Amino acid sequence: MAKKKVALIIGITGQDGSYLAELLLKKNYIVHGMVRRSSMPNTQRIDHILATSQDEEFGKKKILKEYGDLSTSSHIQNLIKRIKPDEIYNLGAQSHVKVSFAVPEYTYDIVGIGPLRVLDAIKNIKLNIKYLQASSSEMFGNSSETFQNENTPFNPVSPYASAKTLGYWTTKNYRDNFKIFASNAIMFNHESPRRGINFVTKKIVRGLCEIKKNKKRILYLGNLEAKRDWGYAKEYCEVMWKILQLKKPDDFVVATGSNYSVREFVEKVGKELKFDIIWKGKKYKEVGIDKKTNKILIKVDPDFYRPSDINLLGDSSKAKKILKWKSKTSIEKLIKVMIKKELSLIEQNKLY
Repeated sequence: MAKKKVALIIGITGQDGSYLAELLLKKNYIVHGMVRRSSMPNTQRIDHILATSQDEEFGKKKILKEYGDLSTSSHIQNLIKRIKPDEIYNLGAQSHVKVSFAVPEYTYDIVGIGPLRVLDAIKNIKLNIKYLQASSSEMFGNSSETFQNENTPFNPVSPYASAKTLGYWTTKNYRDNFKIFASNAIMFNHESPRRGINFVTKKIVRGLCEIKKNKKRILYLGNLEAKRDWGYAKEYCEVMWKILQLKKPDDFVVATGSNYSVREFVEKVGKELKFDIIWKGKKYKEVGIDKKTNKILIKVDPDFYRPSDINLLGDSSKAKKILKWKSKTSIEKLIKVMIKKELSLIEQNKLY
């Protein structure tokens, strides 16, 4: 009988970590997940697959929880020594761009130096471990190219993006200099019903669902013109796994190849909820109105603007050619999935 692969997911409590854990469990992996200690519950996305001592087959069909974070080299090294993973997926981050301007030092420590701590532990332990760094399209910043691919120069415009760029280059340097199997997945925005409420897609879907159910009066948003390439997180986790199944490490852009503005996303969500949204006013005075009722649904709040914003559009031709992967879920289908879950949570009074 073939030995089960062992995976360590850093950042398992997030959107991507939870979907990746489900995928690996289905593929018969033993999955360890790094979880930050918190005074508040932070495992909502993985509670259904989290192992307890009462489980009949403890750790064989569910996640094994490992407390820790990316801030301590010794803890990371001891954990890797103990569990001896075949694959490490580093999804851990302070992942909110606007917040990174408020806490730049913390962002650099976790997002930028964190990958260095993991890669250095792999180098020192000398085990045959494959490493996946979850990199970000934010690294491209204000790109002069219409489509961004693996050869597009980086131009980060936020502490988060700069820290992610450091993590990207550290991954590549350890691959080149120490022959570690270390790859980057440069992922463009990817959403799902499990997206955190601080992210604009979730905020829009939840806000308009709450208005629909008379739980909220007005949704406040920032820059309506910002454009993003939005995909489905569940599909992007499949790409991460595929990258580590290759014979040689490499870097891949993961994107849909289509982008939409925040305004367009609002309109699509509104349409699905039977709102007919029209816009009046300009800049900070602009409002979104339901044409049928003449009620104001959306207002612009300058506090939600980033110090700098970007428009991105990914080219994942390389992933299509080598990994045989391409995005399958349209933005309309993604919105339907998110709305269905959000309405269900509102009905059950289980919003988080």
